[in-house]
Amino acid sequence: MTDTNPVIETFFVALNKLDADPKNVRKTYSKTGIEELAATIRADGYRLLQNIIVRKGDKRGRFFVTAGGRRLAALLQLAEAGEIAKDYPVECKERSGGDATEISLIENSAREAMLPIEEYEAYRALAEEGKSVEEIAARFGTSETFIRRRLALARVSPVLLELFRNEEMSFQQLSAFTVSDDHEKQVEVWNSLPTWNRDSRSIKSALQAEAIKANDKRIRFIGGIEVYEAAGGAVKRDLFDEGNGGYALDVALVEKLVAARLEEEAEKLRAEGWNWVECVSVFLIEAHAMPRVYPEAVALTDEQQGEKERLETKYSELAELIEAGVADDDAETRVEAIQTELAALAEAEEAYDPADIAKAGCYVLIDYYGDLSVERGFVRPEQIADDQGEGALLDSTGEGGTGPTEKQPEPSFTLSAALTQELTAQKTAAIRAELAHSPDIALAAVVHAMLASLFNPYGSGEETCLEIKLTSENLETSIRNPAACKGIAAMDDLKENYGHIVPGNPRDLWDWCLEQPTATLLDLLAYAAARSVNALQLGHYERKKQRAHADRIAEALKIDMSQWFEPTAENYFGRISKTGIEQAITEAKGAEFVAGVSGMKKADAAAYAERQTAGTGWLPGPVCIAPIVGEGREQIEDIGDLDVDDQADVVSDEFSEAAE
Repeated sequence: MTDTNPVIETFFVALNKLDADPKNVRKTYSKTGIEELAATIRADGYRLLQNIIVRKGDKRGRFFVTAGGRRLAALLQLAEAGEIAKDYPVECKERSGGDATEISLIENSAREAMLPIEEYEAYRALAEEGKSVEEIAARFGTSETFIRRRLALARVSPVLLELFRNEEMSFQQLSAFTVSDDHEKQVEVWNSLPTWNRDSRSIKSALQAEAIKANDKRIRFIGGIEVYEAAGGAVKRDLFDEGNGGYALDVALVEKLVAARLEEEAEKLRAEGWNWVECVSVFLIEAHAMPRVYPEAVALTDEQQGEKERLETKYSELAELIEAGVADDDAETRVEAIQTELAALAEAEEAYDPADIAKAGCYVLIDYYGDLSVERGFVRPEQIADDQGEGALLDSTGEGGTGPTEKQPEPSFTLSAALTQELTAQKTAAIRAELAHSPDIALAAVVHAMLASLFNPYGSGEETCLEIKLTSENLETSIRNPAACKGIAAMDDLKENYGHIVPGNPRDLWDWCLEQPTATLLDLLAYAAARSVNALQLGHYERKKQRAHADRIAEALKIDMSQWFEPTAENYFGRISKTGIEQAITEAKGAEFVAGVSGMKKADAAAYAERQTAGTGWLPGPVCIAPIVGEGREQIEDIGDLDVDDQADVVSDEFSEAAE
């Protein structure tokens, strides 16, 4: 029977007769990797554990190294250092040139790195033989810190080591357990933490923390220290603590109770049909860059609207009594009950579109105060790709991959993190100083940063080094019929116009900005600044100071809101009570026009109000621009009459006076 796998005999070739094989699929090797391999060859008496695979070269007596390029580079480095001769004999095996590419590919792709736990076991065996950390590091061409980190795995429970070996735990998670020697506690912590909260920080926190204060947000979230005690948790109390709140000693149990409540809330959301629901320990930074859907406004019924107005009136009355100090003992309780009812009505005023729920998801977490926080409506990038029918996820350039970047020169040695940070701080300071004296470049940089977030909102943070973040509130979600809004239509027209001239590829945007005249950049700056204006009054946050500033801008612009908004039955009167309708007509035309409104049907009353207020210039209060009184108005009017350069001088002078 013929042997189909004959043994290939080895032979020796002088080092200076070996050349890199052009058919070798691997062309580059890291400097650190070559140095580490050279160290291992040196420590083993300059012998190779694995023979080099070669094929005949183009010249007689020379050979191409098909497999073993890094070994060749390490030997050449040792020869250049004078540690071995230039004609040092290297043991090789020869294969035909026709197999060169395949052999090279197999060697480089089929090789798998050792697991950290396997390295730990090997280093431990050497340490038990009496070798020091320094000797082991030198033997394998690595740092002493690396060896110590691997040996630190001896502190970890064998149960957890086995989980890592079975790929049920990441190395970052495994490393976190080295802060404790208590194997039983380690396993308890791993089993108590929910899968979404098993990051290294949470693991270390659970292992290192001895107690949690009763006023900790996690304790408040689960319902108090009593709930924790009822679950079997031990409490340590200070006799001198008048509140006698104490400390929860079982951190793992607290985390388990927190996870259980979050999951309970998550199940309710899943029942609503959301595409995904994820419990998180903190709000994820990457979520800020995700697109988001918002609820649509839903009109209250007449009964609900009337109840809302009744509750608001009652709330105001009780609030005045409490502030005056003449309220009944149960006033605070009644106020809380009213707030709960108003909150329920507020939820009834908005709802998510079922189609949005089907593609978006929610994050469930604890807020800063220990209350439940549910962040709804986030759309993951892969869902966007599915909706667009794309076969692959697009990156921020819209081209499905990263663009070419200029390769930075690599130092021939490793810099510490602290030194790297200091050097880049020096560079940052220099750029700041130069940019401060170049207003034309600064203008281009600011416009570029703003446009990057407006025209490419997903991943735009990496396109600019300026820490200028422009946000643009989605007004469409706050308006029942956004298509009829004149302001939105005007901004959409501008966006379409600029969309024809602004580059669609973020990588081209910077160079484009540098080429534009100042007038174009100023127009774009005005457009971007305009997109960031937010004069919304929210149900949970009135934003009084921001809205007051919006009025100041409107005064400076001399805006006539009646040219932009006219109340109709659809956008206003049909959404308020008859009492509100009567008040509006009285303000617009007089009390004599209100007669008979109370006896009309709601739809008829709304249509009547639209006809009576048309052309009067009457506007609902939230739409009106609050007037500036006194010196403020005179200053605004004076500045408005100046040209752009003079306005800038006035602002600069006033800024200087304020600073003095």
